[in-house]
Amino acid sequence: MKPPEPYPAGTCALVGRPNVGKSTLLNAIIGQKLAITATKPQTTRSSLLGVYMQQAPPTQIAFMDTPGLHRPVTPLGRALVKDAKGTLFSSDVQLVVTDAPNCLRGHGYVARGDEEIFELLQNEKTPKVLAINKIDQINDKKHLLPILDAHATRFGFEEVIPISALKKSGLNNVLAAIRKHLPFGPTYAEDYLTNRPMRFLAAELVREAAISKTRDEVPHTIAVVVDTFDESTRIAHLAMTIVVERPSQKKILIGAKGSMLKSIGVEARKQIEALLGRQIYLELWVKVIEGWTKSPRHIRELVTDRHES
Repeated sequence: MKPPEPYPAGTCALVGRPNVGKSTLLNAIIGQKLAITATKPQTTRSSLLGVYMQQAPPTQIAFMDTPGLHRPVTPLGRALVKDAKGTLFSSDVQLVVTDAPNCLRGHGYVARGDEEIFELLQNEKTPKVLAINKIDQINDKKHLLPILDAHATRFGFEEVIPISALKKSGLNNVLAAIRKHLPFGPTYAEDYLTNRPMRFLAAELVREAAISKTRDEVPHTIAVVVDTFDESTRIAHLAMTIVVERPSQKKILIGAKGSMLKSIGVEARKQIEALLGRQIYLELWVKVIEGWTKSPRHIRELVTDRHES
């Protein structure tokens, strides 16, 4: 059999401040939920690969969703930024994401915190495409013009593209811009989707449900450990432990007579069943590890090494 002809294929790092919509954009492009999303910054904790395959014209883009770049003030924050920078500088293309509402509120139509990131990116030669996200939140579209002009003239982006990841608007323009700067491959098998095992993705869905249900009461001190992941029976058996820093957070997560933990479990189970395509039995527990976000050992065990388990 004649091997397939090479076509544009390479890696693309998704880069930007926390909470600009990188994970929502990845899910929209891939057409499947891989990355968890929330309205709180630093939801993404480790780089996540999602491989996009297009048949006409043949194109393969291995997207890496990274933790948001920011000025870290905690050991956990420093670990997240280190992970993001490692992915950033090893990619073929960088898709930089900002959001239109914060650009409008920023100085000279550049969002606060973006200028420092853009200057970091200018120090190396990887091609950069800028996606200005959340344009669906701008009622008067004439306000987009000064935002586009401010970014197109100052920072050396190959292209500046307005998008709405939530509404799936402008995504084809982003893909076409990235394609121009890819080497020839392919890089991965055509049916390859992600570098993360299902147990990692399932744990992330539990963390997403816990963050969503507790809102501001339990901040990003939540980690999830998979205790059991057994798919050998008709109904898969999953057991996980939600880790928090303080006894007061454990009390919130459990809720009155276990009501909050039950609600988290119901939401997570629906998402995991959609991911696995089968029924599951999900058990959840809550454990306190005091000050884990300040402990390099616990950060390594609960965050940076999780994808290897």
